[in-house]
Amino acid sequence: MGLPFALAVGSITFLLGVIWGGPLIELLRRLGIGKQIRAELGERQQRKVGTPTMGGVLIIVSVVVLTAGLNLASVVRQVSGRSILLPMIVLLAFGVLGAIDDRASILRSRGPLGEGLSGRVKFAVQVVMAVAVAVFISTWEGGVSYANSVNLPLVELSIPLSPVLFIPLCAFFIVGTSNAVNFTDGLDGLAGIISASAFAAYGIIAWLQNQVFLTQFCFIVVGACFAFLWYNAHPAQMFMGDTGSLALGAALGTVAVMTGQWLLLPIIAIVPLAETLSVILQVASARWSRRYRGVDRRLFRQAPLHGHFELGGWSETQIVQRFWLVGLLSAMLGVALALI
Repeated sequence: MGLPFALAVGSITFLLGVIWGGPLIELLRRLGIGKQIRAELGERQQRKVGTPTMGGVLIIVSVVVLTAGLNLASVVRQVSGRSILLPMIVLLAFGVLGAIDDRASILRSRGPLGEGLSGRVKFAVQVVMAVAVAVFISTWEGGVSYANSVNLPLVELSIPLSPVLFIPLCAFFIVGTSNAVNFTDGLDGLAGIISASAFAAYGIIAWLQNQVFLTQFCFIVVGACFAFLWYNAHPAQMFMGDTGSLALGAALGTVAVMTGQWLLLPIIAIVPLAETLSVILQVASARWSRRYRGVDRRLFRQAPLHGHFELGGWSETQIVQRFWLVGLLSAMLGVALALI
């Protein structure tokens, strides 16, 4: 069964997603679910106003349908297992949160910025859900063989973690990765291709650990991301929105925890990490300069990082392709480190 079956299921997910992606775009247009762009983001981004958003629904529904189908088949034949359900539930839960945020943003689009949920509310809900997932994993006997431990790269050593340490660390990784992918979602095709590369890497790692069901989930997500990219490639016909980015990031963090390869996540997801660090450094540099120098100087032209390069003259396609090259190579490095 193993890897060939996982790759086949991923391909089927892609085909299903492409088939119903067109009707989904038309439905989003009819419902008036269009992208809202901040005024300060520049002329190129302003051209995207009104493009259907909440396209993450395509990814989530495709993954849920295939995952549910595999588990239904397991009633007759042991095809899938319980460990595929946990990341699927995480994907769905964070996707619902993202959809609520996207919808709130659209309803408030008559305002100057079209904001969604407040950052504090969204973050609080993310933390609560991530802690619930961490508690569930820590008490799931026989469900996740590599959980409650962390593997050290370059050393054949797995360090067991007590629930007191495991739960906050697990929640931190899930929430952090969820927001990191959210920061990455800003250019046509960027978040989708970076997420697909990261899930493919963890799919291979799970396969090497003989976590067959987790491997299936990872490549189902890869297929769904590719289907989304079919419509999100420049110029995008629809955008992922928080519906997709929050869900993909949280699911990726969950998968990393379930493999025990936590420490490889910053390498495999180096682009989302860089995007997040750029936001943190941008805010810190602005506050420091205003407080100690009395001027508003910032480290980057714009944050997240892709905005810095866009204002520097790189085209959207150049940024996405170059970031993807970095993301693909870092994913390959992460798999290599898992093998050592």
